[in-house]
Amino acid sequence: MENVLAVLNLGDFAQAFSKMGMFPVFDVAYYIVSILYLKYEPGSVEVSRRSPVASWLCAMLYCFGSYILADIMLGSSPLDYFQYNSHILLASAVWYLIFYCPLNLFYKCVAFLPVKLVLVALKEVVRTRKIAAGVHHAHHAYHHGYFIMVIVGYVKGSGVALISNFEQLLRGVWRPETNEILNMSFPTKASLYGAILFTLQESHWMPVSKSALILVFTLFMATTKVVMTARHSHGSPFSLVESWTCHLLFGSPLGGGEEDNHHPPAGAAPSSPLKSKEELSEGARKRKVKKAE
Repeated sequence: MENVLAVLNLGDFAQAFSKMGMFPVFDVAYYIVSILYLKYEPGSVEVSRRSPVASWLCAMLYCFGSYILADIMLGSSPLDYFQYNSHILLASAVWYLIFYCPLNLFYKCVAFLPVKLVLVALKEVVRTRKIAAGVHHAHHAYHHGYFIMVIVGYVKGSGVALISNFEQLLRGVWRPETNEILNMSFPTKASLYGAILFTLQESHWMPVSKSALILVFTLFMATTKVVMTARHSHGSPFSLVESWTCHLLFGSPLGGGEEDNHHPPAGAAPSSPLKSKEELSEGARKRKVKKAE
């Protein structure tokens, strides 16, 4: 990989890219996409009207759930990240604009597909950094705890999905069948594979610089998620390999994978899962208006 980057003259770019700050531009994109997905969840709009506090807590879990879960696993206070006032205030402002902006203008702007694709790409930049940072943090605490490094990096990359059932309880919903361990979405799987790669690099078992790995993995994640979002796809680039591997090792039947983090319940297979959720919530509101009449 290093030779390829050298030939393409990208070594310096990879180094500069790995040191680029995430705040505020990339973090804002991360918060917008995360809270946008929260608004797609059934009942979230109703909760925001009935209990703004519960809605805000759910939004904070969507934005900072990975940090909270990783801190718990490493023996730190789950409230540690809330000391960063600028991040909390920024995420809170995004939450307010998405749920309460007059005429829903902010939501309509960020949900506009071309804008959304840019935000999704920026979010994946943050995800990769979080995985790398999680592995690095765990390496300092447990120098030879390779499994711990993988787990912490994995949690940093997909923490909100792993605690989604707890977040559902805050919204008054209980859907244990959506457990992310049972039905791993593409971002969750990619976070796991990324955590393994960064652990190998951190342990010097992979002859690649961290900056090069960050650049390559970011390009893979951003490109894949943008294509999946543009096509409203549930698929995963890992599905074919995983199906054959599981069939070979565990006797599982061959078949395609599941996917995305924010998919509708089984049985409803629309071409656009995000659109269907908006339609469902809009339909529910219209039915309430008709009953009132």
